[in-house]
Amino acid sequence: MSYTDDSVLAKLSGLSDTADSIVTVAQWIMFHRRHADRTVQLWLQRLKDSTSHKRLTLIYLANEVAQQTKARHRDDFIVAFSPIIAEAVATAYKGAPADTQNRIQRVVDVWRDRDIFEKPILDAIDARIQEINQARGTAKPGLSGSIFKSAASSIPAELAPLAAPQQNVTKLLLSTKTAVNSANQEYDKLLGPNSTAPSAPVYAARLSGLLKTLAQAEGAVDQCVKARRELVNALQQVLDTNRNALIAEENQLETFVTRRMEVEEKKNEVERAIMAGLPDDEPYLTHNGPHEQPDPEPERPEVEALTPPSAAADFPEQPDPQGDAEHAEATTQQPMAHSTETNPGLGLQFKSVPTTMNGSKKRKLDEGNDFPDLGDDDGIDSDVAEMLRRDSAGS
Repeated sequence: MSYTDDSVLAKLSGLSDTADSIVTVAQWIMFHRRHADRTVQLWLQRLKDSTSHKRLTLIYLANEVAQQTKARHRDDFIVAFSPIIAEAVATAYKGAPADTQNRIQRVVDVWRDRDIFEKPILDAIDARIQEINQARGTAKPGLSGSIFKSAASSIPAELAPLAAPQQNVTKLLLSTKTAVNSANQEYDKLLGPNSTAPSAPVYAARLSGLLKTLAQAEGAVDQCVKARRELVNALQQVLDTNRNALIAEENQLETFVTRRMEVEEKKNEVERAIMAGLPDDEPYLTHNGPHEQPDPEPERPEVEALTPPSAAADFPEQPDPQGDAEHAEATTQQPMAHSTETNPGLGLQFKSVPTTMNGSKKRKLDEGNDFPDLGDDDGIDSDVAEMLRRDSAGS
């Protein structure tokens, strides 16, 4: 059977839920892999027009085609299914019985286990399923705890505004990729360096078709650009929020570092005071400011002296004749010593003669003579007196 839209729709309409029927139709579809994009579009149209049970069978058919082409390292149908598979799964899942929904979920889990589709596509599928469950209010707790749950359900609350823009970009990116590839291929066929111009009527028709293809690609890229801008704006808001939080946290960090250093310095000061022998019962006075001076100590009170008064205050000092004589002798000796030091030869002419006056020895000088007053001659030996006279006469 040649490939036409009617032949494809006929194959899809005659599809049953048996394994043989699914494999047979899948083989026929893969044989016409050159028309993969058109086949997938017709498959999606048939799925939307089918009942819930028929939709599950069409999902099984897509699973068979995708896994077989993936095993043979041919990406024709993988690329063709990628832009519309999330929408198709959501259409089959919405409004289906619980048993049918569980079977669709198992197919999606197999795709994730075997890496049939790329991770963004699988995340988009899980997000659509999760939205349907939340809208119906029957989110399955077993699936929500699975490793295959939607990425949007596990993101932090601060990043929640990014989920919807990112999903929108992912969904539009897949459709944009298909439209861009188709437009580039059609353009190269008609206007490429190796292209050949057909007849004028045919060429005009093909150019008209190329214009439509380019317009579709332009519209898809434009939507993708708008979605990307929304995502960038959301990212900028998250970035600004975190930047402001970072500035506040850095200020807090500086404050606590300063306080820690202050407390550590105060601790070292207290330890040094303890090592210096500060009594344990004496409070340690701290300074609240770096330039604060310690409080001055109070003046000590006047206390009456405990030493008894001297006895001399009650008994006045009596004159001492002997002391007065010794004082007079010391006064007389001082000029003599000065004269002796000034003229050493002069001191040899004088002799110290002991005299007795009131029981005390005195040294007296005659103011009118150069010799000391020796008193009476009764106390001097006659020979000594004669020798003194001779010395005096010789001088």
